[in-house]
Amino acid sequence: MTISSTHKYESLKEAAEESRAWLLGPVAPLWVVQKCGDGFLFPEQISAGGNRDNCPHRLRVQARHIYSYCMLGRLGWQGPWEEMVRGSAEFLLRRGRRSDGLYVHYFDADGKVLDSRADLYDQAFVLLALAHAGSLAGGEHFIAAAEALDATLESRWRLSGGNYFEGEVVTCPPCRQNPHMHLLESFIALEKVTGAARWRRKAEHLANLCVRYFIDASTGVLTEYFNTNLNPAAGDEGRIVEPGHCFEWAWLFEKLALLGKAGAGEISDGLTDFARRYGIDRSRGVAINELLVDGTVRSAHARLWPQTERLKAALARLCRTGHDEERQEALDAYAGLTKYFNVPLHGTWRDKLMADGSWVDEPAPGSSLYHIVCALAELSHTATLL
Repeated sequence: MTISSTHKYESLKEAAEESRAWLLGPVAPLWVVQKCGDGFLFPEQISAGGNRDNCPHRLRVQARHIYSYCMLGRLGWQGPWEEMVRGSAEFLLRRGRRSDGLYVHYFDADGKVLDSRADLYDQAFVLLALAHAGSLAGGEHFIAAAEALDATLESRWRLSGGNYFEGEVVTCPPCRQNPHMHLLESFIALEKVTGAARWRRKAEHLANLCVRYFIDASTGVLTEYFNTNLNPAAGDEGRIVEPGHCFEWAWLFEKLALLGKAGAGEISDGLTDFARRYGIDRSRGVAINELLVDGTVRSAHARLWPQTERLKAALARLCRTGHDEERQEALDAYAGLTKYFNVPLHGTWRDKLMADGSWVDEPAPGSSLYHIVCALAELSHTATLL
């Protein structure tokens, strides 16, 4: 099964059927776990020849794959996804969890800890993985592990401003909105799986943190980098806007709107309007990497992941508003995303489209699978509703 990069899609149902066949056909069997020592590792990246790279394996990518295979199973993949999810999640608990309750940064290709430092971004994806693994029959101990990690983050890394210490890998300042966004995503997932009010309260706290600090008060757009007081970083660094993150936060605020958060839809409107007005290159049909708060293009390169976030935002907004504009935007976003799938080895993708229309020649990164599966699962779900 291949996906066309030139076909004009007429309906969400057509796009959803094509993408589901692609996910369950070439994609799911290609990115499966392999046995390593006493556990399992998903591939970090796959070459154009179909070879798994013998490179360091990021814990966050392993956690993202756990999420991805839960979603692939729910979409109907008949492979041993539950076994892989359980085995990989158990491996993270056994090998990736430090004595202080935080999780490591890297494994080597044999599953041994290569870098034991802890990073907030990684912890957020561990929570997401544990939420989805915890939804399986007999997965209660994964939810308990998520609760334990959250308690550790609260006691050790929660700061007075309401944000979190970002760990031992990145240098702060600048402080970043990005890991907080993924914590919010994880808290929403945990609320959905458990129904526990604590996760909803934590999600609302991070949403409020975003509105108070991460969204620029004068322009209403999401910025990326901050000083220790959560004011925008000095110079152009504090004025950087990533359209992909505007779309991703918009999607999360749409989720919060479904949970009854007041004003969430309006915040989604503002973020989406800005990202669409300045952050989409209509000639190439893709969302670009970076702007400044005044809409000036800072980087016209276009990675894969902003395309998935553009699609997710449009789909969520279509469900809320029913507007034909959102339906067309979703179809346009899907068409832009499929450009990245036009590769010789079906089931892989390109990641970086340059401003001149050329592609970076590199292995397909496993980190993209999470973005792809999330967006195409949303597409499949939306197509069944509308």
